[in-house]
Amino acid sequence: MPPNRNGNLLVVPLQEFMLEGFEGGLQTQALLLALFLALYVVTILGNLTMIVVITLDARLHSPMYFFLKNLSFLDLSYSSVIAPSALANFFSSSKVITFGGCATQLFFFSLFATTEAFLLAVMAYDRFMAVCSPLRYPITMYPSACARLVLGSYCGGCLNSIMQTSLTFSLPFCSSNHIDHFFCDVPPLLQVACANTAVNELLLFSICGLIIVGTTLLVLISYGYITATILRMHSGAGRHKVFSTCVSHMTAVSLFYGTLLFVYAQSGAVESMEQGKVVSIFYTLVIPMLNPVIYSLRNKDVKGALQRLSRKHATT
Repeated sequence: MPPNRNGNLLVVPLQEFMLEGFEGGLQTQALLLALFLALYVVTILGNLTMIVVITLDARLHSPMYFFLKNLSFLDLSYSSVIAPSALANFFSSSKVITFGGCATQLFFFSLFATTEAFLLAVMAYDRFMAVCSPLRYPITMYPSACARLVLGSYCGGCLNSIMQTSLTFSLPFCSSNHIDHFFCDVPPLLQVACANTAVNELLLFSICGLIIVGTTLLVLISYGYITATILRMHSGAGRHKVFSTCVSHMTAVSLFYGTLLFVYAQSGAVESMEQGKVVSIFYTLVIPMLNPVIYSLRNKDVKGALQRLSRKHATT
C-alpha cells in the first residue's frame, strides 16, 4: 500500500471481494457442490410445497398455518440469498463478489434470518394463546393481528439488518479482499477490515445476543405454560395432538437458535471462522430444508391437505 506525502499509509477502498469458500481439491469441491445443490433443491421444493398447500387448502387458513407459510417464505428467501452465489463460486476461478453485491447479500441475509428469529417467537406466542387461552384465542389472534405480528417481525429484522450492514461497511477494507467464507457475513468481513473492530464485535455480540436470548426466553416461557397446561389435560387424544404440534415447533426453534447462538452470540465468533463455515451450512441450507419436513411429517392436517391436493391434481 503506497504512503502519502506525510508518510502515512493511503487507504485505497476495495471495489470487490473474493469469497474463498472451502479448502480442498477438485474431489472435495465436487462433493460440496453436489451437497449444496441437493440441499438447495430440496429446500425450494419443500418450502414452495408448504406455501402452495397452505394457500390452496381452506382448512389450513388459520393463524398457525399463516405463520407457518411465512416461515416457509423466509426459509426459501434467506437460503436463496446464499445458495445460488455459493453454487456459482464452485464453477468460478475468481470467486469475485462486488462491494455492492457483498453489502446487498449481507443486508438481505440479516433481514430474513433476524425476521425468522422473531417469527419463531411469534409462533410460540400463538401456540401459547391457542393452548392456554383457547376461548380468547379467536379474539386475540384475528387476521389483522397476525398480519401485524408478521410485519413487526420484518420491521425488527430490517432494523437489525440496517444496523449490521451500515456498521460493517462503514469500516475501511484495504488490507485484503479475501473473505474466509462462502458468503458475506459480519464476522468474516470484520477479519479483513483495516481498522479497530472491537466496537463492531461488541455490537455484534450485544445486539445478536439480545435478539437471540430475548426471543429464546419468550419461547421457553410460552412452552413452560403450554407444558403445564398439557399435563392438566384429561383427554389423551387432545394431549397427544397439542404435544405433537408443539414438539415440531420446539425442534425447529432449537435447531435455529442453537446454531445462531454458536455463530453470533459468543465473544469469539470472529476468530472461529472454520467452525463457523460448517455451522453456517447448517442454518443457511440444512434448517430451511428440514423445517417443511419437521412440520409436515408430524402434522396430520398438512399431510391430509397434501393428499387432497394430490387427489385433486390426479382427477384433473
